[in-house]
Amino acid sequence: MSFFKNIFSKEKKETLDKGLEKSKESFFGKLSKAVAGKSKVDDDVLDNLEEVLVASDVGVNTTLKIIDRIEARVAKDKYVGTDELNSILREEIAGLLSETNVGNETDFTIPSNKKPYVIMVVGVNGVGKTTTIGKLASQFKKRGLKVVLGAADTFRAAAIDQLQVWADRTDVPIVRQEMGSDPASVAFDTLKSAVNQNADVVIIDTAGRLHNKVNLMNELTKIKRVMQKVVEDAPHDVLLVLDGSTGQNAFEQAKQFTKATEVTCLAVTKLDGTAKGGVVIGISDQFQIPVKYIGVGEGIDDLQVFNKNEFVDSFFK
Repeated sequence: MSFFKNIFSKEKKETLDKGLEKSKESFFGKLSKAVAGKSKVDDDVLDNLEEVLVASDVGVNTTLKIIDRIEARVAKDKYVGTDELNSILREEIAGLLSETNVGNETDFTIPSNKKPYVIMVVGVNGVGKTTTIGKLASQFKKRGLKVVLGAADTFRAAAIDQLQVWADRTDVPIVRQEMGSDPASVAFDTLKSAVNQNADVVIIDTAGRLHNKVNLMNELTKIKRVMQKVVEDAPHDVLLVLDGSTGQNAFEQAKQFTKATEVTCLAVTKLDGTAKGGVVIGISDQFQIPVKYIGVGEGIDDLQVFNKNEFVDSFFK
């Protein structure tokens, strides 16, 4: 089927297949039970399928959309066998995701007319935020881009040190100050340094405190305002990092952060260690914010650009 043409390199596709293995096994284990003893897709099968999708962290709203699409398909085709359900699900979920004009990228790119291209990264502690920044820096550098990191999560000394480790590992410059410094001051210095170095990409880490949304909102607003003194339209992207293994909690974090700041794209991490990979389908559909990157392994190259066709193909392989 040309819709699922091989877009990634073989190696990348194999990594994606492997990264989604637990989610796939869990989903199809539940699906097999849902259709056991049934030869055609009827109301019982659809009810069971609804439970399977919700249990796989696809989310209630997205699940209802998928069920509606399959009901319409069954009504149109009159008879749909349960043996066809896998391919129908795959087509309908791909169709649902294709209605949003996101998830079409195949490589790590930035617009050529923005220099430096400024990415501000947000997310609660423990979701893989700093690791995602390090892996992003590595991918951009591999493509010949000059990257500068900014350690503006000054709330925790560990965050600054962790980012330093990634800067050393990827051999990219980092701008940092002492713990407790003003995050906006770090962001300002980072952009100044990036402009002086003629850098292509700047990635700014920020504190991941959600317990007080007002403080977080004020802090992120101040960082943006101060950055704009150096680069007029910075940040060009506000990337929210979510831990895919937390399932529905990732939805909740997405809701909270989108209230606190203007999030423009998402990265969903730790998909290889969980059976909750369906959360990517739900988040892609529910939030009018593109999933841009997914983490499917611990290796430095296991952060991938999210491509919805490849994702659905691996999930239903």
